[in-house]
Amino acid sequence: MKDVFIVSAVRTAVGRQKGYFREYLAPELLAKALDASVDRIDLDVNAVDDVITGCVYQIGEQGFCLARMGVLASKLPDTLGGVTVNRQCGSSLSAIHIAAAMISSGTHDVMIASGCEIMSKYNIASDMNCTLANGLNAGHPFGNFYLEKYGIPSQITAAQAIANQWGITKEECQNFAVASHQKAHRATIEGRFRNEIVPVPGLDKLGNQIDCIDDETIRPETSREALEGLKVLPGTDWMTAGLSSPVTDGASAMVLMSGEKVKELGLSPLVRVVAGAVVGSDPILMLTGPITVTPKVLARAGLSMKDIDIFEVNEAFAPIPLAWAKELDADMDRLNVNGGAMALGHPVGNSGCRLGVTAVHELQRRKGKYALVTLCTGGGQAPAIILERA
Repeated sequence: MKDVFIVSAVRTAVGRQKGYFREYLAPELLAKALDASVDRIDLDVNAVDDVITGCVYQIGEQGFCLARMGVLASKLPDTLGGVTVNRQCGSSLSAIHIAAAMISSGTHDVMIASGCEIMSKYNIASDMNCTLANGLNAGHPFGNFYLEKYGIPSQITAAQAIANQWGITKEECQNFAVASHQKAHRATIEGRFRNEIVPVPGLDKLGNQIDCIDDETIRPETSREALEGLKVLPGTDWMTAGLSSPVTDGASAMVLMSGEKVKELGLSPLVRVVAGAVVGSDPILMLTGPITVTPKVLARAGLSMKDIDIFEVNEAFAPIPLAWAKELDADMDRLNVNGGAMALGHPVGNSGCRLGVTAVHELQRRKGKYALVTLCTGGGQAPAIILERA
């Protein structure tokens, strides 16, 4: 098996709903990240073997095959293929998994793993109960086989159930949300995201074109008092929108290479891909996968929790990383050190790669050795990956 390295890792800023990227076609936003990933290392575009893109709501402008359409919207050659994958929120982390496996197996030498989601146009569950071209309703994936065993799925009520089961309080979640915004704000003003965010043209609130270089979703003014005043979500005891990730838009991409190709091209790798893993989890609690996939990926890497310098655990809802940390006795000072999705947003199909990009650059910044990235997903799954600074 060949060693696999990430040699370039970039992302757009994250735009809020109807924000920076509201008028983009998804392939064109994806193309910005694809182009930046090869430009960052001055890579001959003809060296790329394939592009894999994570995207959840594969309809409309995100339909057909977003990866291939992103290639055609980019500077990459039209002889290059692309494939789009959907593991819900873990889609683009699975894109990294697949790209790494293709290289490790010797099938390819150079791959781009990426993610893109424009939730301003395709919001949560927008791929269900769609109207077909013939006017018929397309239905939804939760047939009686599912409903009779698990009931109607709800991530919000699952998040509340997880908080209850792990003894996590509303106050803990509120403090965690406030800290997420504070950490993300500090990272922004200290320039920690400068090496990962590529300037992309977008629109301000008035419709003027601007270069989007900062995440649009961070609210440094967030406080316990402000969160306390938000409306409690239906079916929960105290969950609010402030304790979940906002609807957002964004794209990211990274170039992966075999060790032989890295040497041939004289490049300096950023990180080595150490191990990957994925699990299915309880479809009712749904969001507990990070708890079980973390020991699995650590075992594959021959590492322990104490070996990991930074953890990126997606903040889909505040109770998820808090339950993960409690169950695995994680060092909270190593968790989402530059803020998480409650502050930075969660463009679902893009988030896995975005977390990976952030982990890569934070390892460089602090000269750490290992990072672990994981996300919960709709339907009860969780991918994870461990990266080692090269």
